[in-house]
Amino acid sequence: MKKLRSYYSNVRHHQNHHHHHHHHSNIVSSERKWIFFPLLIGSIFALFLLFLTTTLTSPTGGVRFLPFTRPVLLTGSGSSAFVESKIKPQQISSLPSPPRFAYLISGSAGDGKSLRRTLLALYHPNNRYVVHLDRESSREEREELHGYIKNSSLFRRFMNVHMIEKANLVTYRGPTMVANTLHAAAILLREGADWDWFINLSSSDYPLVTQDDLLHIFSHLPRDLNFIDHTSNIGWKASQRAKPVIIDPGLYLNKKSDVFWVTQRRSIPTAFKLFTGSAWMALSRPFVDYCIWGWDNLPRTVLMYYSNFLSSPEGYFHTVLCNAEEFRNTTVNSDLHFISWDNPPKQHPHHLTLTDMTKMVNSNAPFARKFRREDPVLDKIDDELLNRGPGMITPGGWCIGSHENGSDPCAVIGDTDVIRPGPGARRLENLLS
Repeated sequence: MKKLRSYYSNVRHHQNHHHHHHHHSNIVSSERKWIFFPLLIGSIFALFLLFLTTTLTSPTGGVRFLPFTRPVLLTGSGSSAFVESKIKPQQISSLPSPPRFAYLISGSAGDGKSLRRTLLALYHPNNRYVVHLDRESSREEREELHGYIKNSSLFRRFMNVHMIEKANLVTYRGPTMVANTLHAAAILLREGADWDWFINLSSSDYPLVTQDDLLHIFSHLPRDLNFIDHTSNIGWKASQRAKPVIIDPGLYLNKKSDVFWVTQRRSIPTAFKLFTGSAWMALSRPFVDYCIWGWDNLPRTVLMYYSNFLSSPEGYFHTVLCNAEEFRNTTVNSDLHFISWDNPPKQHPHHLTLTDMTKMVNSNAPFARKFRREDPVLDKIDDELLNRGPGMITPGGWCIGSHENGSDPCAVIGDTDVIRPGPGARRLENLLS
């Protein structure tokens, strides 16, 4: 990540060198232009024909070039790569292509509007989204969310938001939470879209950076990295989580009820090492493939073990990832979240409010939780960090409409591959460097 500034400096140096060489060539060509003039006319005509045959109509209705070049944001004089000054075309091979994210956003009873707001704050046409309201929510609430997604002209256009209509029964702290996450991952793999990271969030989460910020920074990262807060030092969880045996009624009953304990206890596993951490993560597509397809038996074995483990979302993926030889060296020990805990942590984190705004920004994290529904701090995040209007999509480089008089800039769609990172990209760079 620290190579970003030198990278853009090298790009500018290459442009200056090319300009000097071009100036010298003009002197030579001016002396011999009587030789090259007929060739020049023929070349221009040939290039014009090539131009006609190498353009295509984009899915958004505009015209874009075939991938010879793509727009790049460069600075005018400073070293920062995040302050827009001008757009210059560069060879596509000189810049990494932006990644694509696949999100799961889940909620429960009463979370429909919060989930919709989080979806709008996270939306980008090139990403994929699965949303889920569990079975504790009412049929009316689920139908309202489904109708909103179905009737959105933007979502219909890009066909990248999928709602799980047959709601799953999800028990808090139970393995049904893991099953729901795996269900969403399987849907995203079945759709076959070209995405790079799977990110699980809830309706109580909210972004602190734009998708352009996130896409820009992640375009410079290896696509096999897994962002997961984890440790093998399970401490008190050995006696409170690993040894007790719990049953999740959500696995076999139609109505939701809490997990319960059986009297028999079990020993710490010796077939694999236990890891624990945050339930929120960004997993690489190769690792998600591994968990779903399970060409090695480890993901299945660990899943069956965690079906009787309290708070299994805080251990299943961590244990699989850190015990799998081909993935154990791909971890980044971060959940990419700002979360305010007691010390020592209690079962639930603090609800974030306006008083936490400075700490959230200074954390450099791209996401934060936990927020109460429609808390005023969400409006402040929209206004100061996301530049998002009420009820609108967070604008990105693909939004080319006007901001004037409260207009939605994303009502006019441009090239969805154009990325305009802002201050959030600088913060995220500091987090990862």
